[in-house]
Amino acid sequence: MGASSSTEQPASAEQRELENIAASTGALPLLQKSFPNLSDPQTNAISVQTLQQCFHLCYEDPVCESQQKPESFPRLLDHLGSSIVDLFFLSEKGGINWLGFLGGYVKCCGRMSTSMSLNILLRIFAMAVKKLGLSSNLEFEPDDADCKINGSLLPSDLLLLLWMCWAMLWNARTLKSSERKGNLLLPDINHLVLSAVVACAEVDSSFDLWNCDIVGLDVQLPVGKFLNWAITTAPILSDCLTQYVNRRLQISVLAEDEAGSSESISGDMSPNASQALLLTRGRAWAISLAPRSTITEEILKLCFSADIVGTDENLLYRSSTHGKGLNRFWSNVEGYHGPLLVLISANSEDAYQDNNKARKWIIGALTQQGFENKDTFYGSSGNLYAISPIFHVFSPSGM
Repeated sequence: MGASSSTEQPASAEQRELENIAASTGALPLLQKSFPNLSDPQTNAISVQTLQQCFHLCYEDPVCESQQKPESFPRLLDHLGSSIVDLFFLSEKGGINWLGFLGGYVKCCGRMSTSMSLNILLRIFAMAVKKLGLSSNLEFEPDDADCKINGSLLPSDLLLLLWMCWAMLWNARTLKSSERKGNLLLPDINHLVLSAVVACAEVDSSFDLWNCDIVGLDVQLPVGKFLNWAITTAPILSDCLTQYVNRRLQISVLAEDEAGSSESISGDMSPNASQALLLTRGRAWAISLAPRSTITEEILKLCFSADIVGTDENLLYRSSTHGKGLNRFWSNVEGYHGPLLVLISANSEDAYQDNNKARKWIIGALTQQGFENKDTFYGSSGNLYAISPIFHVFSPSGM
């Protein structure tokens, strides 16, 4: 192990620096435990193939809530582990030693800005696309200290990137064994993709948000504008790689009898089952990716719950269940003083068009405390959301 080898001979200044950086993230004990499990005792190094397998994402054939599913996505996930290793973990003749293991972890999961973390996600995505034999419009400047990115993304590229991040979070939060495979449900996240399209691309007023073919949409999203969109709209997206890498390393140190069973998504996974709810997995995930709130973790639990249709233990009011009207609403929420997420859905119709062309939209509000019957303003700030057909966060202005 790296820690034991450092007791046999004085650690170099580089090793001490890397260990201090890893310790600042809280991951040094995990790295010290996982290194001997993954390394060859004779060479005291990890083979590239072993580390690639450690970071390999196992899953059953994906089930997609949306009808728009790029066929290349499952094969893209197959290259995730090798892309992480090839980009960040330096291999010498005998494999990846303790110094290379530490350095690789710090490069991809060390303390860094949100923009740098998003940059790393894009590098992994571009590498996986390249390994798949496809081309991308992303260009990197390897000589630059921050590895700046130029180029652009297509909406279909962004869909693949977001699903890759979802898959990493799903794996980190639901699977407890490196060998077990779970049911990978890909949520409908068109509202997130459209949010980036409207923010980053030049679209005219005739652009139809309700009837848009994401996969076939031929508009370019400049990578600089995309990063700005991600930082303001979905900054928590940058956490998914660290959660994934840490979980894969944790699994590597667990004995098989301690690994436990999978908690993968089950139940009715058909698109109609989730679309019957206002808070689908994709919409809940979008809210959880927005600037962190006091109930971000609760919303994430809902995203990856075994059966979202049957998950209502935290539900206070639903008009279809409890009845419509303010009296029914108030009788169910009165007395609750914790954080509250409210979703409202309605249809808008053109008076000169038939009702078949009615367009559904969803908005939401997140408050830090429940409602009270008062004559004066009270409480702390919260967020407003446009959720469907396009996602947008309206943070408090402080005015």
